[in-house]
Amino acid sequence: MAKEFSRTRRIAQQLQQELAQVLQRDIKDPRVGMVTVNDVDVSRDLNYAKVYVTFFEEDPELVQQKLEALESAAGYVRSLVAGRMKLRVMPEIRFIYDSSLVEGMRMSNLVTKVINDDEAKAKKHVDGSEQEQD
Repeated sequence: MAKEFSRTRRIAQQLQQELAQVLQRDIKDPRVGMVTVNDVDVSRDLNYAKVYVTFFEEDPELVQQKLEALESAAGYVRSLVAGRMKLRVMPEIRFIYDSSLVEGMRMSNLVTKVINDDEAKAKKHVDGSEQEQD
């Protein structure tokens, strides 16, 4: 049975915090812009880390450019984070775009739009039946 908080999970959480700080403060590449680190998945042997990121862009072309900019800076980011974390082996970082946040916002907007449309129809229906009674 696995421990509730395994070493890899603790390292992943610390890596997520350190990556978020490095990407926010130390990366000066204008192509990256605003980036959010959603999750980090570290392999059991601690050699690889999948970093799930979100950009507040919906254009797939811009997202791809930002992801390529992060990939090109991965070695630099890895060296900055390695200086902050006390690990024998610093995992190789791979950035992966996570569209779940953008999809969630899109679905939330759709639900809000449907609710507003239903309320408008109900109000129109109530107003129409009141005018017929007059």
